[in-house]
Amino acid sequence: MRVLEVIVIVVVLAAAAGILFMQRDRRLNIGLLLSVILVMTLHGAIDHYRIQMVPAYAAALGLGIVLLLRLIKPENRARSKSLVKKSLQFTLILILSGAAVYLSRLLPVFTMPEPTGSYAMGTISRQLTDESREETLSAAPGDKREIMVNVWYPVDPEEAEGKVKEHYPSELGEAISLVFGLPKQLFSHVTEIPTHVVDGAKLSAAEASYPVLLFSPGIRSTRFQSMTAIEELVSHGYIVVGMDHPYTSAKVTFPDGHSVFYEPDPEFDTSAELYEYNVTGVGIRAADASFVLDTLTEWNAQDPNGLFQGRLDLDRAGIFGHSYGGATTAEALAQDKRFKAGVSLEGGFWGEVAHTGLQQPFMYMMSGGTAQSLDPSVTKKDKVFYEEFAPDLKSVMTKSASDTYYLTVDHFIHQSFTEIALLSPSLFAKEIDPVQNIDITRSYVRAFFDQYLNNEPQSLLDGPSADFPEVKFDQVYTRKRM
Repeated sequence: MRVLEVIVIVVVLAAAAGILFMQRDRRLNIGLLLSVILVMTLHGAIDHYRIQMVPAYAAALGLGIVLLLRLIKPENRARSKSLVKKSLQFTLILILSGAAVYLSRLLPVFTMPEPTGSYAMGTISRQLTDESREETLSAAPGDKREIMVNVWYPVDPEEAEGKVKEHYPSELGEAISLVFGLPKQLFSHVTEIPTHVVDGAKLSAAEASYPVLLFSPGIRSTRFQSMTAIEELVSHGYIVVGMDHPYTSAKVTFPDGHSVFYEPDPEFDTSAELYEYNVTGVGIRAADASFVLDTLTEWNAQDPNGLFQGRLDLDRAGIFGHSYGGATTAEALAQDKRFKAGVSLEGGFWGEVAHTGLQQPFMYMMSGGTAQSLDPSVTKKDKVFYEEFAPDLKSVMTKSASDTYYLTVDHFIHQSFTEIALLSPSLFAKEIDPVQNIDITRSYVRAFFDQYLNNEPQSLLDGPSADFPEVKFDQVYTRKRM
C-alpha cells in the first residue's frame, strides 16, 4: 500500500474511535472532520483514488457525515449508545478498512524492479500503415493494414535525469481484464505505476549503432505487457520495438483517437479448423513483423523521427514474443531470414515453421504446468494446450539447423512471462517470489540475445543455474549445432 493509503486507513479508524468512544466535544469533532477531509483530498490529488480503496472511502464518507451532523445539530446528552452497539459499529468500520487493505494488497500499486544495465531509456510511439496490404478484418472495404508501435531505445542517464517518467497505459489494464475475464476497473490503477522510460529523449551516442529487437504480445494483450523485460534489454543497449496487432491485441488506439478492439475467435467444430484459422492469424502478424522491419530499414536510411538514421544495426535484428506473440516470433523467423535469432515465451507453431524448422538460433520457454500437458498420461490439460502442439514442437526442434533451447519453468503459469506476478503476487505468484518471477524471464531473454546477436557467450545458457533453480533444460530439444 502507498503511504497516503495507509494514512487514510489510520485516520478512518481514529475518527471512528473518536466518535464512538470519546466524550463528545466540538473541537474534537472539528479536528476529526478536518483530518478526514485533508487526508482524502491529499490522497485524491497525489495518489489518485482507486477502486480497491472504495470500502475505506465509504467509511470515510459515513464518518464525515456523522461529524458534520454533530457540528450542525445541538448536542443531545440524553441519547447514549450502549458499549455493545458502539463496538458493533466500530467492527463495521474495521471490516471496511480491512477490506480496503486486503484489496489494495491483492492488487497493489507496485514498483517496477530496476533494470540492471547502464542505460536510461527513451521512447517514441508511431502509427505505421502498410499500403501493400488490405486490412482483412475491417468493416470498411479498402482499408490498409495499420499497426501501432513503440520504440524503446538507450539514453544516456544524464539525458533522462529530471524528465517525467512514463506510466503504464490504460491498455494494460484492459488487456488483463480481457485475459482473465475481470472488470477492467479493477486494474485502472496501473496508470499510476511509473516505468523507467522517458518520452522523446535523445538516443545515446555511446555506440555507433544498436541491435534491434521486435516484441509481439499475446492475443488479447498489449505491447506494454512485458515492460520489465523490455526495460532490461534497453538498459543493456538494445533498441526494442513493441508491436500491437489490430483485432488480436486487446485495444489499439491510434493518434487520431480511434481504437480497434480485440475480435473474438469464431467457434469451430474441429481442432483442425481452429488450427488453420490460427495459421492465417499468425501469418498476418508475421507479415506485420516483416513490415516493421522494412520500416526500420527505411528509417535507418532516412529517419523522419530524427533519431535512428544510421543507428540501427539491422544485421543484429531479433524478435521475441509471448503466447500468440511467441507463435508470431517462430513464424516470422521462418518467413524472414533478416531476423537472426528469436525467443518464444510459450507460443504455438502455426504455419511454415511447423514443417520446416528454423535456420536461426531459437529459444522456447514454457511454464511447468503447461509442460505437464505434453505427458499423454495427464488427462487434465492446460487451457493453452492443443493437440497439434507436441508434434509441431518436435518438428521444429528436430528440423532446425541452428542452436535450439527448450526450457521449462516451475511455478509459472502461462501469463507469468508478463508483469502479472507484480500486478497481483497473491493471485499469480503464489509459489514464487514475484521479483524472481520477473528476473527469470528478463535474464534468460537477454542472455540469449547477448549470445546470438552480440556474440557474448552466456554461462546462463549452458545449463541449470543456482540463481534460477525453477528453470529446467530439456536434454532432447536443447541442442547446440553451431
